[in-house]
Amino acid sequence: MNTNDSVKFFDAQFQQQVRDRDFRLNPFELAALSYLHGRVLDYGCGLGNLAFAAARRGCSVVALDASPAAIAHIEQRAAAEALSVHAALADLRNYQLNEEFDAVVCIGLLMFFDCPSAFKVLSNLQAHVREGGLAVVNVLVEGTTYFEMFDARDHCLFPRTELASRFADWRILRSEFSDFEAPGGRNKAFATIVARKPRIDQ
Repeated sequence: MNTNDSVKFFDAQFQQQVRDRDFRLNPFELAALSYLHGRVLDYGCGLGNLAFAAARRGCSVVALDASPAAIAHIEQRAAAEALSVHAALADLRNYQLNEEFDAVVCIGLLMFFDCPSAFKVLSNLQAHVREGGLAVVNVLVEGTTYFEMFDARDHCLFPRTELASRFADWRILRSEFSDFEAPGGRNKAFATIVARKPRIDQ
C-alpha cells in the first residue's frame, strides 16, 4: 500500500485522538447514524467512531481504512467491547469488495484521490449496495480553500453538482451543502448525500 501525505497526516491525527480519548462522532457521522441498519460498510472509517455507534445499535460493520493507527485501535476496541466490528487495513483506492451491504458509508474520503480514482471508487461502492439499501457519501467540493490535509499530487474537489448527478437514478433522501471554518481563515465546503438504491422490480 502506498503511504501518501494524506495517510501520514491522518495517521498522526488519529494517534493524537487515541491519546486524548477523543472518540466523538463528527457532524456528518451523527447525521448518518440513523440511516444505518443490517450489514454496514464504513469505507474510510478513521478511528471507527461511527462503526462502533452503529454496532451498538445492532449493525454488523466492516470498517476499512488506510491508517495503521486507526485499524490497530479499532481491533483492540472491538475485542474489548465485544462488538460486531471487523476492521482491516486497506488500499482504499483499489480495494476489492466481495459482498453487498445494506448500507455503505463513505464520509470524508473520496476527495483524497485524484478525480478519476474517486469516481471509480464511488461507482464500486454503489455497485455493492444491496437493492433497497442505502449509501451515505460525503466529500469536499469546489469552494474549499484549506488544503493542508491533501497529498499535493492526488486530491479531488468535486464539482458541486457531481455527487447528486452520480445518484440521479437513486431515491435521494438527503442532499445538502455545508461549510466549516478552517485554520488561517480558510474554508472547507462539503456535499453530503443519503440515497436509496432502487429495486429492479420497481
